[in-house]
Amino acid sequence: MDISRPELGRRRRRRRALYSAAALVLLAGTTLGLSRLKPAAPRVDRHAIYTDTVKRGEMLRQVRGNGTLVPEEVNWVPAITAGRVERIRVLPGAAVKTDTILVELSNPEVEHAAFEAAWQLKAAEAQFNKLKVQLETERLGQEAQAAQLRAECSVAKLDAQADAELAAGKLVDRLTALRSQTKAEQLDIRCELEEKRLRILQDSHDAQLAAQQAEIERLRAFLELRRNQEARLQVRSGLDGVLQRLGDRETLQVGQQLPAGALVARVANPARLKAEIKIVETQAKDVAPGQKAVIDTRNGKIAGHVVRVDPAVQNGTVTVDVTLDEALPRGARPDLSVEGVIELERLADVLHVGRPVQGQADSLVGLFKVSAGGREAERVPVRLGRSSVNTIEVLSGLELGDTILLNDMSQYDAHDRVRLN
Repeated sequence: MDISRPELGRRRRRRRALYSAAALVLLAGTTLGLSRLKPAAPRVDRHAIYTDTVKRGEMLRQVRGNGTLVPEEVNWVPAITAGRVERIRVLPGAAVKTDTILVELSNPEVEHAAFEAAWQLKAAEAQFNKLKVQLETERLGQEAQAAQLRAECSVAKLDAQADAELAAGKLVDRLTALRSQTKAEQLDIRCELEEKRLRILQDSHDAQLAAQQAEIERLRAFLELRRNQEARLQVRSGLDGVLQRLGDRETLQVGQQLPAGALVARVANPARLKAEIKIVETQAKDVAPGQKAVIDTRNGKIAGHVVRVDPAVQNGTVTVDVTLDEALPRGARPDLSVEGVIELERLADVLHVGRPVQGQADSLVGLFKVSAGGREAERVPVRLGRSSVNTIEVLSGLELGDTILLNDMSQYDAHDRVRLN
């Protein structure tokens, strides 16, 4: 016979309620504890990172940029007159002299103009000779007339003198003597006027000949210009060096028509090269002429110095010209890609470290500093100062002997520490 025991049911319900309350309390405590825990630090492979230790001492400031070797002496040879390419006598890469003919052009109009100028000069010279003969004939006629008048004047003076002597002896009347004297005086005046006329005529002849001579000189200069244009149809190098290019944008071809002023060739002296280095505009503010530089041609390094800094910025860079102070290494040639390092200054007794990827000069950045145990790295704010190619000055945030991560850690911006495996 079964006996009813209701107290057992109450005990079971009481135990269940206690268990449920305990479970709720445990769950709430666990949730609260987990919420207060810091998130797990991400892991970073120790072999994939680069580190450097903060040092104190001398720091060499440098800037680096890529560029090319370019000739210091470059001659772009233009076509003085329009013409058709008849013959290409030298190909790019050949050594040339100043008077080496590179390209032969043809232009019938230039040749005809030179021919016409030559005949115009000959006609002017013939006209000069003709005018000279005419003026000489006129001058001789005038001199003959003056000579005749001088002779008449002399005769009149003798007659006047004789009549005066006869009148003194009362051999002729006084009126005849006066007439002879008056005639002599009139002829003397005419002689003086004729002499002046002869001098004025000579000056007039000289002026006419000078005008014709000036015309001849003008035509001679014009002919020289035309002949020079004709001679320029044979395009010459104009510089001792190497022919680098034929044509401006496209290679020159036989039969091609060139306008006046078109670039025909580029000649450069390969023995005198300089480096054009492109420096990022933010790093070029301290670059100045006279600073030392080292140019790496991949076949050797050459010492040089800065001679010019372009005042304009192009595509975010500043062009710096570096003159080479040493002999060129083997294989150096124009347009060769090079790398240049320019020495800005030497800083004495400063705190410095290897330049991190995200480290810019005069900025405040967060860098990961390796802990003492070397298993973790914690982000710390660091104030950076002047920068160089591979190093940067530390103003605050780090101490001597601290080790930092130099890698790009932007993917861990959401974390304040990382674990190093």
